[in-house]
Amino acid sequence: MTDKAFNVLFLCTHNSARSILAEAILNHIGRGRFKAYSAGSSPRANQQPNPLGMQVLRNAGISVEGLHSKSWDEFGTMDAPQMDLVITVCDNAAGEVCPYWPGQPATAHWGYADPSAGDADDAHKLEAFRQTLLALKRRMELLVSLPAAKLEKTMLQNTARDMAREQ
Repeated sequence: MTDKAFNVLFLCTHNSARSILAEAILNHIGRGRFKAYSAGSSPRANQQPNPLGMQVLRNAGISVEGLHSKSWDEFGTMDAPQMDLVITVCDNAAGEVCPYWPGQPATAHWGYADPSAGDADDAHKLEAFRQTLLALKRRMELLVSLPAAKLEKTMLQNTARDMAREQ
């Protein structure tokens, strides 16, 4: 691996909760070795990041600057940043047919329950977001601690998929 940032795209259906959390966390702890992005397979019109997710990030001291919901179509174009790793973080997005990713990055699925789902009150949902943030952060800490050799494309594919089993 060279001195360039290692690009990671996190995918979810609406790009409002889990993928946004993952993007923010990896950019926060990635020490410049990683540049994270997030997108959704079908964000709703005028989709915005979930306010509870933004609150949990701020409470954890993680910047929310620049976070916004977007379609994965933005990352399938030839002028988009070339991804080294694409990770789905929800089961719905994992089951969808993804667009062609320039450079054919390694892929993995790290499934997390949707912290915004259900009829719970905001206090319970806030705790669900906090737990999701902690679970994502544990996995991201493993990712950023990998030696350069583990970040080579073939090794990365296997390593990222193995990390899905370690929870």
